[in-house]
Amino acid sequence: MTTSTSTSTSTRLTPDQLDALGAEMDAIRQRVLADLGEADADYIHGVVRLQRRLEVAGRALFYLPPAWPVAVAALSVSKILDNMEIGHNVMHGQYDWMGEPGLSSRMYEWDNVCPSEQWKYSHNYIHHTFTNVLGKDRDIGYGILRMDEDQPWHPYYLGNPVYALLLMVFFEWGVAMHDLEVENIVAGRRTLADNKALHAGIMRKVRRQALKDYLLFPALTGPLFPLTLAGNATANLVRNVWAFNIIFCGHFPAGVATFSEEECRDESRGHWYYRQLRGSANIDGGRLFHLMTGNLSFQVEHHLFPDLPARRYPEISGEVKEICERYGLPYNTGPLGKQLVSVARKICRLALPDRRRAQQPAAQAQPAAA
Repeated sequence: MTTSTSTSTSTRLTPDQLDALGAEMDAIRQRVLADLGEADADYIHGVVRLQRRLEVAGRALFYLPPAWPVAVAALSVSKILDNMEIGHNVMHGQYDWMGEPGLSSRMYEWDNVCPSEQWKYSHNYIHHTFTNVLGKDRDIGYGILRMDEDQPWHPYYLGNPVYALLLMVFFEWGVAMHDLEVENIVAGRRTLADNKALHAGIMRKVRRQALKDYLLFPALTGPLFPLTLAGNATANLVRNVWAFNIIFCGHFPAGVATFSEEECRDESRGHWYYRQLRGSANIDGGRLFHLMTGNLSFQVEHHLFPDLPARRYPEISGEVKEICERYGLPYNTGPLGKQLVSVARKICRLALPDRRRAQQPAAQAQPAAA
C-alpha cells in the first residue's frame, strides 16, 4: 500500500481487527437499510422537483436576453443536481427499494453524454469493486493522468496539468470515452474491434444530447439561437468543472492510499472496508454544499456504503470517524480549498519523475565508505 505523501503513516490491521471492522461497518449498513422510509422518499422527490423547476426556469429565461446570466445559473444548477444528487445516486441503486420506475437504477438515464449502462459498469462495478487497486481501478488517472507514484513515469506525463485541465473542461466526454480504454489501445493491450460493441450506445447518447442542447432548445428560441446555444454550452461547462473538482477532491488529495493487486487477492470483507476508508477523502461544507455535491463530499461514506441513500451519509459520518479513531485509521477530510490545492499539487508533482526513485539507483551505485 502506498500513500500520496511520504510523511503519511500506514496503519495495518490484523486479520481479527479487519473482521471486527467489517462487522461494525456491516452493522451500520443494516441499521440504515432497516430505517429507510418516507423521509428518504420525500427527500429524493423534493430534489427531483427542484431540479425540474430549475431546468424549466433556466430554459424559459433564455427568451429574455437580459436574464441570460440567471438562465445559465439555473440551468447549471439543474444539470449539477441531475448528475450528482439524482443521476449518480439513483444509478447506484440507492432508491431501488422504492419500486418507482423513474428512480430505478435499471431504467434511469441522466443528462450526460455517457450512456448510463456503460457508466454503471465502469463505475459501479469496476471502480467500486477495485477502488484504488493499481492495475484494476481505471479511475486512477482516467487512463490519461499520472495520479500515483507507483504509476511508471513517462515523458508523456509532463503534460499532466494540461491533460487535467482538458479533462475538467470536457469531463462528461472523458467519462463517456472512459470505457474505450484508449491508453490500452495505444499500448497494444486492446484493439479497436474490442470497442465495437460500445460504439452504438455512445453515439446514440451523443446524438441525443447534442440534439437537445445544441440544436432543439436553441432553435425553439428563434433569433436568440446563438445566445441559447452559448447558454447551454456554458451550463454544461459549469457542470463539468464542478463534477471534476468534487470527484478529484474525493479521490486524489494527499493521504489517500493505493493498493497492489497482491494486497487485495482473496480479500476479506473487512479489508474491502479498510481499502475504502484509506482510498477516499471527504470535503467539509454546509448542507447546501453537500446537496450540490450529491453528498459525494462524504466520499468516504459513499465508498463504504455506495447503495445507501446519500442523504444518510452526514448522519453516519460521525460514527465512521469514531470507528477510524478507535482503529488508528486516518479519516481524510478538509475544506474544499485545501483539498483542491492538494490535488493540484499532486497533478503537477507527478508530471515529473519521482526524485526519490531516481536517486535510489545513484545512491546504490555509491561505493561503501571504508
